Amino acid sequence: MPPRVVQTPDEVRAALAGRRARGAIGLVPTMGALHAGHASLIERARGECPTVVVSIFVNPLQFDRADDLARYPRPFEADLALCNRLGVDVVFAPAPDAIYPEPPDVTVHVGETAKYLCGAFRPGHFDGVATVVLKLFNIVQPDVAYFGEKDAQQLAIIRRMVSDLNVPVTIAPVPTVREADGLALSSRNQHLNTEERALAPALHKALTAARDAVAGGTREAAAVKQLAARLIPADGRLRLEYLEIVDPWTFLPLQTIDRPAVAAGALWVGSTRLIDNVLCTPPA
Repeated sequence: MPPRVVQTPDEVRAALAGRRARGAIGLVPTMGALHAGHASLIERARGECPTVVVSIFVNPLQFDRADDLARYPRPFEADLALCNRLGVDVVFAPAPDAIYPEPPDVTVHVGETAKYLCGAFRPGHFDGVATVVLKLFNIVQPDVAYFGEKDAQQLAIIRRMVSDLNVPVTIAPVPTVREADGLALSSRNQHLNTEERALAPALHKALTAARDAVAGGTREAAAVKQLAARLIPADGRLRLEYLEIVDPWTFLPLQTIDRPAVAAGALWVGSTRLIDNVLCTPPA
């Protein structure tokens, strides 16, 4: 049976009213342009929950550049076909005015967890993410929500929001899906031309080198970052925005790597901004 497509909060609640007694409701929040990484989230939800909801909403509140919002891909029919193949029960695809009937006066503000990395370079981004995710949680009222580990800072912020605000939902992280050359799947990858696509795995190679250095016993974060950054080719089409070693819960930078840490980076490839991260574990 194809998924039921709903467009308003009231329609979501009506669609789910008879399903709550059947067991857990799983939510996969997305902005559409679904790929194999999203499919892994949906498949995980499908394996764990009797009811699976996928939201497709390009959230204007989390874009810091109007051109980025305008060119974000919106292949809704293809997204719906993928949801159908994977057995999604409900697709929530609201228009912006269904989520924001008027400009919001009350929003979620993220503090220290958003101070560095993407939060430093995209002011207000994570406030927009946290606000729309909390709205989705309130609308769908899922038991479990699934998020990809590729967006590690986002995942940390959602976990912190759920903890700080006592939101009754379990956050389920799902491992990053990669191409054969290590490039993390992203809806933005389709903006890369052939030459840029060949350069794009440089970020993952640099982060992998950071992981290997930590595993080999290097504990000084500055040394690890320097080693990793040197692996980004000197090419005018590449610009390393940041490469940092952070605590997995607070996402604050570490000076000494004496516990598991996250190596995270953002790399501009032409006009496309890519992010990635890997877990770094020092030897016992």
